[in-house]
Amino acid sequence: MSPNHTVVLGVLLSLIILLTVGGNVLVCLAVCASRRLRCLTNCFIVSLAATDLLLGLLVLPFSALLQLSDDWPLGPVFCNFYISMDVMLCTASILTLLVISVDRYLAVTMPLRYASLVLPWRVAVAMASVWTVSLAVSFLPIQMGWNTVNGTVQNQGPGHPERKCHFELNRPYVLTDSLLTFYIPLLAMCWTYFRILLIARTQAKRIIRTQHKATVTLAALIGAFIVCWLPYFILFTVLGLKEHPDPSSVPEYSIVLWLGYANSALNPILYGALNKDFRSAYTRLTCAQIALALLKTANSKPILEAFKVPVETLSQVWGKGNVTHRHHQPF
Repeated sequence: MSPNHTVVLGVLLSLIILLTVGGNVLVCLAVCASRRLRCLTNCFIVSLAATDLLLGLLVLPFSALLQLSDDWPLGPVFCNFYISMDVMLCTASILTLLVISVDRYLAVTMPLRYASLVLPWRVAVAMASVWTVSLAVSFLPIQMGWNTVNGTVQNQGPGHPERKCHFELNRPYVLTDSLLTFYIPLLAMCWTYFRILLIARTQAKRIIRTQHKATVTLAALIGAFIVCWLPYFILFTVLGLKEHPDPSSVPEYSIVLWLGYANSALNPILYGALNKDFRSAYTRLTCAQIALALLKTANSKPILEAFKVPVETLSQVWGKGNVTHRHHQPF
């Protein structure tokens, strides 16, 4: 790769990382700061944002390092830890989207029973299940060598090249991982949304406005999920069935992998584009940051007035809006 191409690629990957980290931090702050968003349903949104934030902080910088230099100076132990974190966090992100779609399905199909069905302990169980499955398909098989053709732990031993970090695949692992973490969740999400559409057509007048907004947002999340992750899992499955010794050496692999990563940067943008409450919270947080910066640098009220940022904005950010029920469906 020429130096110019390396610079352009580095800028592009850095932009994806910054959008992933910044966007998901903004989502978490928005839910914490706005009482309209501080509800039980949005626990799933915060969980998804926290997962994507960890992906942006703990995985994407090392993926960019490998992509740009094709060199791994951090040793085989940390390499396997990094790959395990990558698989775990991507899996948790995908499964959380599945949980969100099930939550929307219950809200639309059982509106009268929804508040009695979606309880805090059930939300906790759902999140614990997501992380249990994510751990089961990441750290356990990779650290035990169950994902390799010869049954040894990848990237370790005398036969493995130094300063390389490879994700090895065998047929049983690929089939188990792809079915549990992508194909079955994808079918479940499509089925739930199809059922929601049928109910929306037959009972359009009975579906309240907030449920309609939630349905539109869910459609956008599922659409982005399919566009971003389907190419990767198709290639992942094909290479795994062939038991390819080094999937990262396939030119298309890096492209579809980073397309999947981009899904974590796209979700916060979708919330702001499709949901008024998130958009308002984003605006208040941004205005508050501008106001605080101006106070620190200039400490001048006329400057704040020039930017039309009232001091009251700082207090509004922390949730002095309307109090809503804990099962309010904001997104």
